[in-house]
Formats: sequence, structure tokens, C-alpha cells
Amino acid sequence: MRSAIKFFIKYPAAVYTIMFGILLFGAVSYFQMNTTFFPVNESRVISIQAVYPGASPQEIEEGIIQKIEDNLKGTSGVERYTSVSSENSASITVEVLKGYDTDNVLEDVKNAVNSVPSFPTDMEPIVVYKRENLNFCINFTISGENIDLLTLKEIARNVERDMRNEGDVSKITLNGFPDEEIEIAFDEAALRSYGITFQQAAAAVAQSNLDITGGTIKGDNEEIRIRAESKAYTADQLVNIVVRADANGSIVYLKDIASIRDRFADNPSRTEMNGRPAVEVLVQTTDDQDLLPTAEYVRGYIEEFNASHESVKAEIVRDFSVTLEQRRDLLLSNGVVGVLLVLFLLSFFLNIRLAFWVALGIPISFLGMFILAQFFGITINVISLFGMIVVVGILVDDGIVISENIYQHYESGKSLTRSAVEGTLEVVPAVLSAILTTVIAFSSFFFIDGRLGDFFGDLAFIVIATLLISLAEGFLFLPAHIAHTKLKSPQAKKSRLERVMDNIMEWLRDKLYSPSLRFFLKYRLIALSMFVGLLLITVGAIRGGIIGLTFFPFIEQDNIEVTLSMPAGTREETTQKWLDYIEEKALEANVALTEQNIDTSDIIVNIQKTVGPTTYQGNVNIILLDSERRSIRSAEITNAIREAVGSIYEAENLSFGTSTPFGKPVSVSLLSNDLEQLENAKNELKANMADIAILRDVIDNDKEGAREVHLTMKTKARLLGLTLQDVLGQVRQAFFGFEAQRLQRGQDEVKVWVRLEEEDRKSIYQLEELLIRTPTGDAYPLRELAYFDIERGTVSINHLDGQREIRVEADLADPDESAPAIIANIQDSVLPPILAKYPDVRASFETGQNREAAKTQKSGKLVFPIIFGLMLLVITFTFKSVLQTATLVPLIIFSFTGVAWGHFLHDKPLSLFSFLGIIALIGVIVNDSLVLVGKFNQNMKEGMRFDEAVYEAGRQRFRAIFLTTITTVAGLAPLIFNKSFQAQFLVPMAISVAYGIAFATALTLVLLPVSLSLLNDFRRFLHTAWTNERVEKEAVEPAVKAYRNEQEHPDLQ
Repeated sequence: MRSAIKFFIKYPAAVYTIMFGILLFGAVSYFQMNTTFFPVNESRVISIQAVYPGASPQEIEEGIIQKIEDNLKGTSGVERYTSVSSENSASITVEVLKGYDTDNVLEDVKNAVNSVPSFPTDMEPIVVYKRENLNFCINFTISGENIDLLTLKEIARNVERDMRNEGDVSKITLNGFPDEEIEIAFDEAALRSYGITFQQAAAAVAQSNLDITGGTIKGDNEEIRIRAESKAYTADQLVNIVVRADANGSIVYLKDIASIRDRFADNPSRTEMNGRPAVEVLVQTTDDQDLLPTAEYVRGYIEEFNASHESVKAEIVRDFSVTLEQRRDLLLSNGVVGVLLVLFLLSFFLNIRLAFWVALGIPISFLGMFILAQFFGITINVISLFGMIVVVGILVDDGIVISENIYQHYESGKSLTRSAVEGTLEVVPAVLSAILTTVIAFSSFFFIDGRLGDFFGDLAFIVIATLLISLAEGFLFLPAHIAHTKLKSPQAKKSRLERVMDNIMEWLRDKLYSPSLRFFLKYRLIALSMFVGLLLITVGAIRGGIIGLTFFPFIEQDNIEVTLSMPAGTREETTQKWLDYIEEKALEANVALTEQNIDTSDIIVNIQKTVGPTTYQGNVNIILLDSERRSIRSAEITNAIREAVGSIYEAENLSFGTSTPFGKPVSVSLLSNDLEQLENAKNELKANMADIAILRDVIDNDKEGAREVHLTMKTKARLLGLTLQDVLGQVRQAFFGFEAQRLQRGQDEVKVWVRLEEEDRKSIYQLEELLIRTPTGDAYPLRELAYFDIERGTVSINHLDGQREIRVEADLADPDESAPAIIANIQDSVLPPILAKYPDVRASFETGQNREAAKTQKSGKLVFPIIFGLMLLVITFTFKSVLQTATLVPLIIFSFTGVAWGHFLHDKPLSLFSFLGIIALIGVIVNDSLVLVGKFNQNMKEGMRFDEAVYEAGRQRFRAIFLTTITTVAGLAPLIFNKSFQAQFLVPMAISVAYGIAFATALTLVLLPVSLSLLNDFRRFLHTAWTNERVEKEAVEPAVKAYRNEQEHPDLQ
């Protein structure tokens, strides 16, 4: 290290060359980095999708889901799997354990699916794929007055085609219209009059509408292909299909026995924007695309579209690029203010030239980090930007310690070059250990499981990379800069400002700190009792609810989603009526909310309504005024709209709020294969949760289905040679329909459905009178062949790891309330009597926010002890004393006091983000502690008496510790005190670091010297107990022993 420092001092041109290279390549790397909203991570989700037209959820469960789930059991790398059996479709989601290669697990899952012996014959091929990470970019609607849905769809298709061809837009999804289809609806009376069966007519359609190649005529000079082109693509082209032709010339055309029409499918998927029919255009980006230019292109396209169209209008619903730019600008502005505060404080309390060189390390470190970040695929996102703010204050710590120590050597009369070399080398062990412990502390984020680990891995990379670049800059470049700087002679007269700042620092050190340290070193138990007492009061305040505690902090949103679920079988018109009612009440609430807002603009900007995916489900997406322009939190707006809407007596589920990446704050899964017990347990749990005052919108995912007709074969049917499959097959063709063909019409795949006319399938009576053909060709009414039972069916069946699951979830009326306390109450008081009553039911909290919290805690219990042990190992190598290392542990524990009361002062609950901030705090505490203990050991080696060595170590390192504290706090202060809603989810972590280090300064400057003194007493006690000899304080100190050993054995140095 000495040689490297001397080299760069001797050849400053090398320093400037390397710095220029870092600045150049760092700037280039920054502009090549993609911008995303959240960090980019590899997908760890595998989807299995199956379509079985006309099948009930029970058929899907028994015929598809259970077979696949049985084969998935024991698959390596699978964390868990969930499934939904719905009408016509099956969906299984497989989550991959962190650390496993998703592509390898995907192959294992495919093998498990392929090894299922048999699936239903009418099922479409199963699709198994790794779910692609798609990032929401922007969505907008296209709407117009008096424009039909088909025209809107055609316009939207043109928009989609334009954006794909002209812009860098790869993922576009259109919503707001059902699939197109051609319906051939047979008239039952016409079929009878012509003596044609349903099956004969359907076969005629399938066999006539074809393009067929008949071979090739190979002549001497050319080859001529033989083709029959009779394929029709629209309803008008199908009407003249010949169903039957007799020898006497009688022809029955399709139009004679059926109505043929182009139409939208029955499944609803309709959207309205501010009361007008609309089609939604959703634009997403992949992980390798930049969100900002994509959104900019789309906004430009919308402007051109609106300028060139009068009858239709494109309106932006949500634009994540705006939110991202706001947060980016917010974080950058706070970061710039933090850097300026750091520079201001450094220049006041440190020599102005030293302050400049220390501050220069900030851009060098950041630009060096950008080179590494671009290489490793890190993006510019809200988490990585926050990491830059966190590291600003920490970044200059090593520079302050090094430059301050160099200056102390210079003040002692040494030359500037010698001071640069010796001053740097003296603090190398402490600074290196401090940076390494901080790096180790932040590296724990890489091993945290769940979404939090995915999110904060970027933050850890930013901090670690920046600190490592800063370390190299501090050890090699900073001494060279200072060595070639014209510093004033220690004897030279200082400026008035320098004298003022020196007087302030001396007053803080000599008049305030030094007497306090003398007092506490004399009355050590008072100091210890004081900090222990504060910690106990803090724990009591948390347990008593004075300081809040929750899993995740409230994250401000710019939209509110109202989700409505009516009883299964409810007609689309009824669902639409209630969605209109919700919109009306929301607009009424908007009037009162706008009057309370600091801005005169409406709180509600747009309202988007959607019916679907079934006739009885829908949602209202309420788009709010930008959070920077309103003084009312979205949680308060949500409560106001909830109160205005009130209850909808027919609704099965009605919830208000916004989905988050971490799920609902309160979520309980009930698991059992005993369906009756499961249903009863669910009802009782919902009733109990509804009585908890702080909970709102208690919902479940178990929906009662529409009424169903269950058919049972009569003996007559079997005597006639009919099987249940024969009967249900004919019923299915008539009422559900028979898919005769699929046609490719532009970008749409259009299915041709053959079924009875709607007028012939509107009642149970018509079902009873449906003619069923026997193998001999005779026809009998269905009522003569089967018994009829009418029961309620099931909408969907949910599984969790192969067991039936019903999930009960709820939101908090106040997002700052303690979710853990509510969950503990449910777990300890609400559930036990329910589970005792229904012994086959099991409850799990491995869902929602609690699951993410549990995953973080579980991985943390494994990771944090290892990380903490590695940190202590590094410190032990530096101190060469296990007991001295142990003195740092109480500092880390007691620093929680500052963290907790910092949250109390800012009216914030402690959350997982707060505890992740404590990890960052540990590195800073260790940094300051190493500096002080390192100086104490140096004082002991130089022959000071123990009491003076402890006292002087505090005094001599006061400036460095004080400066590292105020620069760290100053770097985070703009973010902590920023009232912007956009910054609030980052504030808990910033509070933990800032208030924790502020309190830890008192711990380092007071409790650490006291601990060293108490440790010395303990050492002397052990020595006396072992040898029966009393010794001086200095004799038992490791530093003194090491120094004597070096003198006695110089060859070991």
C-alpha cells in the first residue's frame, strides 16, 4: 500500500488520466443504462394454461388440475404452486425457488405435464411457459360518441399496427371488446321441416368451407396445381353453403335453416372511459427496453392521432413514465441538495482545499459505479436512485477520516508528502475494515428472499460498487491530491471564517463533549444505565402502540380500483348498472374532496369502467390528480369514495383500493379437502373479521356459481343404446355450440360456432324438449331420457399446493395501522375456536403481505447471523481482540432507540423498510467505532496511560466522527423532510439511517469509551482471578501487548 500511495504522489499525471477515464466511460455508461420503474429481475414464475371449452370447474379440477398437481409434487426447485379451475379453462402458477435456474425448472415442469397419462379428448393443447417480465409503461383509451364497438376495434387495430411498425413498441395489448366469432344458429323448426339433424347440418358447414390442394399436374413445360378455394371468411359468404342436395334437384342452403351473423362472443369485456364506450390500449416494455423513450413515443403518437381524428379521441389513463420521472427528479433533486449540504458542511468544518478533494470523490465514485452497473445490467429505477442517496453521506466518510488524519500529521510539523503517506497508512486498517463491514452489511440484501430481496438487490449493488470505487479513490487518489495541494502552514494566520468554524468545532469538542466524556468515564454505570433505560422505554413504546409497527409502509398511489363481484349468473346489464352507480357516487365525492385540496383542479381526473371477464364481474378504475398537486392521500380519497358508495346489497364482494406488489395487508388461507367444513369455516372467519373495526373490504375468492341443471340418465336411454356421453354431447352442441372451424381474419382468429338459435335455448322447457338422436336415427325429447336436478354450481376452484383453498383478505381503514398486531389477533383469538370446530381445516398466513414478510424474516434469520458474524470477524482482525470487537455489539443494539423515535417524530410506523435501513446503519456505526477504537489502540502503543488514551481517543476522533454523522444526516435530510407523496415509501429507510447514526454518534463518543473502560476492568478482574496478581490498567490491553511483542520480536513485524 505504501508503494502504491507513493507512486501516485510521484506521478500525479497517472491519477488525472485514470480519473478522466472514469469520468468519460462513466458518463457513457450512464447514458447507455435503461430506465425502468422497478429493478429488473429474472422471472421465477412458470405458467401452465389449458382450455377445455364447455367444461365446468369440477371437470377442469378432476380432469386436468389434479393430474398435473400430482405430477408436480416433489419437482426440484418449486417453491409452491397455485391453481384456478374455472369454466372452460385451467391455470396453474408455479413459483421457482430463488437460486434455481428457471429454465431448468421449466423443463422439469414440462416433463411433469407431459407424463400425465390422459387428458379430456376435447381439451386444447396445454401451454407451459416461463412468464415474461413485462413492465407497465402507459395505457390509453380510444373512445367516441355514437361509434360502435367494431369500428373502435378496427381503429385500435390500426393504432396497434402503426405503433409496432413505426415505434420501438414490442408489447401492445388491446382490451375492451370480446373476441369476434361467426355464429351459425340453427332454427329447430326449420331443421325438423327439412328432416335434417343438427349433426348433419354442422358437418356440412365443416366440410364445405375449405381450401384444399388436390395435387399437381406435371406437364412437359410446367407444373399446374389443383386447388379448390371455397373458404368463406364472413357471415355473408357462408349463407350459400349447401347443406343437402337431392337427386330431384332440391337444394337446402345454410340460410334456409340458420341465421348466420358476425358478432362478438358472449363473454363480456367492455370498457367505458368517462361514460363513453372505449377500447383500451396497454403498452408494456420488456426488461431490455427503456421505459422513457417508449412512453415519449406513445405520447407523441397520441397527440398526432387526436389532431387527425375528430370523431374519436385518445386519452391517457396512466403513464408510469410520468411517475418515474417525478420520482427520479425528486430523488435527484434531493440527492443534489444532499451533496450540496455535504459540501457546505465539509467546507465549514474542514480545510476548504481538503473539502474540495474529499467532495471530488463523490462524482468519481458514482461514475465508476455506473461503469460496473451498466456491465451487470442494473437499470436506473426508483430503488437504485434511492441507493445513490443513501450512499452520498456514507461516501465521504472514508475521505473525511483520511484527509482529517493527513491534516493532523501536517499540523504536527511534517511535510505534506510525508503527512499524506503516513496519515493514510495510519488509518488504512480502520477505513478498510469500515468499508468492508459496510459492504458485508449491504450484501445481505442479495440473499433476502421474496420481492424485497429482488427490489433491494439493486440498492445493495449501487452502494457496494460506489463504496469500493470510493475506497480505491480514497487510498490512492486522495493522498496524491492533498500532497500536491498548497495548504496553509499550521502557523499561518487563518481567515476569519476559518477561525469562526474552528472555534465552533473547539467549543463542541472542548466545552461540550470533553467534560461530558470525563463525567461519564467517572460514573460509567450512569452512562450504561441511561442507554439501557432508553432502550427499554423504546421497546415498551412499541409494545404499547405508541410507536407503530407494520409490514410494509403505505405507498401513495395515483389511482383507486373498485372491484365488484355480483352473484354468479347476474346479467351484464345489472352489473353495468351498479358500475354506473359507483361512478356517480365517486363523482359526488370528488366535489367535496376538490374543495379540501390545495389545488383547484378536480381530485378525480378520469374514470374507466370495465365489465368482465364474466357478466357478473367488473371494476371501476378511478384516476386521481397527480400526487404532487394534491394534499389528500389516496387512502383518504378511498375512504371517502367507500363511504359515498356505501354497501351494494346484492354484491358478493366489493372492495376499494389499489393492488400492490406485496398483496393485501391481511390475508388468510383456509385449506381442506372437506368442502363443507371449508365453506363453514370461511363464513365464520369472514364474519369475525368484519367485526374488527380497523378492517375494511373483507372479501374471499370463493364465489357461489350460477344455477346448474344436472342430468342423470334414465333406464330408457340406455335401452335405446345411448350413453351419457352421447346425450351430453348432443346437448352441448345444441346449447353451448360446436366449433366447426377457425378462420384467420387479419390479426384475429375467428371461431365459427354452430348451435341452436337463441330463441330455442332460453328456457329449461326447451332443454327438456330437445330432440336426442339414437344410434338408429330415431329422436326422443330429453325429458324422456334423463332426470333433471337444479343446483348451484361453482365459479372457480382454487388450490394451494394441491389442496383446496379459500382465501379471506381485507384492507386496513388506516394504512398506518399495525398489520402484525391484527394478524396476531386473528391467529391467537379468532382462528383457534373456528379450527377447533372444523378440525379438517388448516389455516395458513403464507399469502399477501404476510407471506412476503415471512419470507424476508425466514431468509433474514439465516443470512443476518452469518453477515453479522463476518462483520465481527473483519473487526476482530483489525482490533486483534475479540473482547474489543464485542464492545461494538451494544452500540448496534442501542442504535435502534434512535431509529424507533425517529419514526415516532415523523409519525411513521416501523416497517420492513425500516429494518432494512438498520442494515445500512450498521456499516456506518462500525465505521465510526473503528476510527475511535483504532485511535485508542494507537494511543496505547504510544505509551499513554489508559484513562488518558480513552479520553484522548474520543477528543482526537471527535471531528472525524462528527463530520461523518452530519454529512450522512445531511445527505438524507432533504428526502426525510420532503412532503411529496412520491417519496414516502422511501422515507422509513432514510429515517432509520439518519436518526440511527445521529443517536449512534452519542453511543460511539460516550458509550464506546465507557465500554472500553469497563472492558479493562473485566480484563484486570480475570487476570487477578487467574494469577492472583493486581496489575496496572495498561498491562492487560491487547495493543500494549502487541507493541511489546513487536519490540521483543522485530522479525515478526
